[in-house]
Amino acid sequence: MKRYHAPVWDEPLIMDMGRPGRRGQLFPLEGADASLVPEALRRAAPPALPEVSEPDVLRHYLKLSQQVLGMIGISLFGTCTMKYNPRLNEAMAALPGIRDVHPQQSPETIQGLLDIVWRFDTMLRGLSGMDRFGFQAAGGADAAWTMACMARAYHASRGEAGQRTQMVTSIQSHPCNPATAATAGFEIITLPLGPNGYPTLESLKAAVSDRTALLMINNPDDMGIYNPEITEWVRIVHEAGGLAFYDHANFNGVMGKIRARELGFDACMFMLHKTFGVPKGGGGPAVGAFGCSQALAPFLPGPLVIQQGKGFALETPAHSIGRVREYMGNLHQVVKAYGWTRAMGAEGIREASDISVILNNYMETRLLKIPGVTKSHPHITGWRMEMTRYSLEGLFEATGVSVMDVQNRMADYGIDAFWLSHEPWIVPHPFTPEAGEAWSREDIDTWIDVLAKVVEESHADPEMVRSAPHAQAVRKLSDAVLDETGATTLRAFRAE
Repeated sequence: MKRYHAPVWDEPLIMDMGRPGRRGQLFPLEGADASLVPEALRRAAPPALPEVSEPDVLRHYLKLSQQVLGMIGISLFGTCTMKYNPRLNEAMAALPGIRDVHPQQSPETIQGLLDIVWRFDTMLRGLSGMDRFGFQAAGGADAAWTMACMARAYHASRGEAGQRTQMVTSIQSHPCNPATAATAGFEIITLPLGPNGYPTLESLKAAVSDRTALLMINNPDDMGIYNPEITEWVRIVHEAGGLAFYDHANFNGVMGKIRARELGFDACMFMLHKTFGVPKGGGGPAVGAFGCSQALAPFLPGPLVIQQGKGFALETPAHSIGRVREYMGNLHQVVKAYGWTRAMGAEGIREASDISVILNNYMETRLLKIPGVTKSHPHITGWRMEMTRYSLEGLFEATGVSVMDVQNRMADYGIDAFWLSHEPWIVPHPFTPEAGEAWSREDIDTWIDVLAKVVEESHADPEMVRSAPHAQAVRKLSDAVLDETGATTLRAFRAE
């Protein structure tokens, strides 16, 4: 196993680094037109900024980036699908014709960008079977909110808004589904899991009625279990007069294999910042691509890109629910997803799905050999799809080492913190790694080897693991004040 230690630079704050007279950039004053800045906006005194040279600034932020792991190790971050973000796509999105576009400029001046959006719309239609896509939603929660609002508007158009007040979901759905539906005014009905790892048809039938407005469900769920009865679910909801929304956050394991519309769903969403190789979190803003049937298309947020003659224009649907985000959303991320999808092609997408499932089950075979590691619904022997939810409850009971302690200790070996689980934790001390298609078998083996090593350390010296990390720029944060009212600071102690 490789030795690892994060750099420790003992770097000062940038505000403490300045020296009078140092400059990183000089702007000529001669010939400058002072009228460019209105007098009311001019500073009365220079800003209190440090005077630092360009090399000093570069070194400072480089050191800071080295002091944090920052998703630069092996990151099997389940449910979030941490894929490699191709540099070429980043370069394309940084081209002046995309980078410098103003959201209010005339569509005639951004025909190339609108062409990309239109083409990507048609690609997602092919993957989902839906009739129309919009890209305004900034992530999965925004897309779920879009669905909740469109369902409300759809039922209102049929005179049933006052009657259809309930949304049905499962305990394993992503929290954004019940949260956004509740925010939109719906009553939430949450189905428990049955013996096969998903709610039973009987529980669904008991929940559905003439008050049902909407079903919001992800499939496979975060335990990697695919519900084979999903078409029957959609039929039951439709017969009751409700709509069905497919949360495709876990699309990676089934992409190129199933199409939401062919399963009967009225709408779906894709996480471009997950499945389609686009950065997420600190790496870049998100996009929840929202697709729907022709019946729901009039309610989509606008503006949408339409073909007009030989070019493209913007149009807001007749009964649009209004914007869910300013302008057209994060279109530079759409450009990156378009580049990824074009590069993969239909065959590449199907192959990536195969690799994802194979690696996930390879991981399961090895992980379950580690003492103290179990998986959700262990009696289900079939293949898990995009990820599997495991538990370290056995390790905790034997050693007192929690799953969070294991996270911290694995960082000492250069492994990014793994994903635990959405709340509520139906699996004690959960962890949910996801291989995807981008990580090599060597990377997967290294990740598993590190976990096995930490489990071994937990039995030999549990206090050492509980006090981790030890090979990072900072020590473990004190949690003594986390629950204290009025606590304002946490102290981080630098590693020796």
